[in-house]
Amino acid sequence: MQRINKNVVLALLSLTSLVFLLFQLYYYKFYLSQKNGSVFSKVRGLQSGQDSTRWHVVRKFLGLISTHNIPVYLIDPLILGLVDKDIEQIRSSPDGPSPECKYFCAPRDFTTFALVDKTWKHEVSLFRAAEKMGFQWLKIINKDPRLDGMDDLSGIEIALHYIFKLASHAIHLVVFYERSGNYLWHGPLRLKQHTDRKFVPFRKLHFGRYAGAYEKPELLLVSIDDLKVQIPKSPSSFLEEMSHSRFLECRYREARAFFQLYPDDASLDAVEFRKKAKSLLHLAALTLNSLGVKFWLSSGTCLGWYRQCNVIPYSKDVDLGVFIKDYKADIIPAFQKAGLPLKHKFGKVEDSLELSFQGDDDVKLDIFFFYEEDDHIWNGGTQAKSGKKFKYLFPKFTLCWTEFIGLKVHVPCETLQYIEANYGPDWKVPLKTWDWKSSPSNVQYNGVWPVNEWDDVIQIY
Repeated sequence: MQRINKNVVLALLSLTSLVFLLFQLYYYKFYLSQKNGSVFSKVRGLQSGQDSTRWHVVRKFLGLISTHNIPVYLIDPLILGLVDKDIEQIRSSPDGPSPECKYFCAPRDFTTFALVDKTWKHEVSLFRAAEKMGFQWLKIINKDPRLDGMDDLSGIEIALHYIFKLASHAIHLVVFYERSGNYLWHGPLRLKQHTDRKFVPFRKLHFGRYAGAYEKPELLLVSIDDLKVQIPKSPSSFLEEMSHSRFLECRYREARAFFQLYPDDASLDAVEFRKKAKSLLHLAALTLNSLGVKFWLSSGTCLGWYRQCNVIPYSKDVDLGVFIKDYKADIIPAFQKAGLPLKHKFGKVEDSLELSFQGDDDVKLDIFFFYEEDDHIWNGGTQAKSGKKFKYLFPKFTLCWTEFIGLKVHVPCETLQYIEANYGPDWKVPLKTWDWKSSPSNVQYNGVWPVNEWDDVIQIY
């Protein structure tokens, strides 16, 4: 009896050892083998376990969204920066295993993906499946600005950001929405009062500090670290766009308050002028964009956007600003080809250049060129009959996107300082009488053009 028991024990031990060995082989084959891309060269300065965790979290997330047919694309600036250096190799590389985890194992707290809202049905099953896979998730919502207007300030909230967290890594999913100006927009990330602020290090997120505006990207399906993922076809172009993507909403609440004090002009003439001004601005934007010339709403047009979210009906023109460094000799021929003849050209490229083009009837387009100094920016003005020069000084500013009368355009990010420099502290009060030589708060006399230069610097058509 004793002998039988001993043999049984030995047999059980042998069987247990065999099962354990098979388990180790199975684990190695499906989790640690290079075939599945999870054993990679060690990233300098990190332990291989940490490197592998990032890759595994991204792989799980991509598997999750793939089973729910949700088309996302990679917008993580750190990874795209690495990918851009090897983009030609990545485009031409086969789909086989990578020799090392070079991109998704790079040190970072988040991996950022984008989702275009209309391509997703908001399936609740996604979040249930995410939880079953071990993900914790957070949904961040806020008001939908696309529904705001002069007649109604919408309170409808939409999803703007999602965070999926697993182990020590998190996925930031940024939701993009199409706007009427035919571009993509994402909202800011603003945490509600009850939100767990320790859920992830929110301050390290690359998207969400501000709202952003982007052109619709052309996407490319590639294999990165043995993971199939869509990326912008030109990562460098996307990263450049990202650095200048900040978006400002029109201030409808303040505009409504303005019109309560100063009722809007709804006359036939005002309606007709705004219609022509809108058409002229769209044509100017199309022309300058085709030349690659960056511009922004300036002077009265900028004031109209900031103060009342519309064109000022008594302004009688459309005003744009352009940095002189972006000037191109093709500008005048391009506008003439677009059907806008040159009305006048004052100044020269080196000093106080301004162009004026004639639109429909008496609506004209004025383009002012701005010159940058050490501590300020300025544009010039010229009085044709006397040759007198004037200079308008502005504090330095950067450019943000906005949407104005159905168009995605630039405005100064520091809009209030820009407006106050030009129109003073009483800019909220409409003034129908305006002398460009003396009314602006920032105007300075700047001498007289030499008479022998008048033929070049004062050209009226």
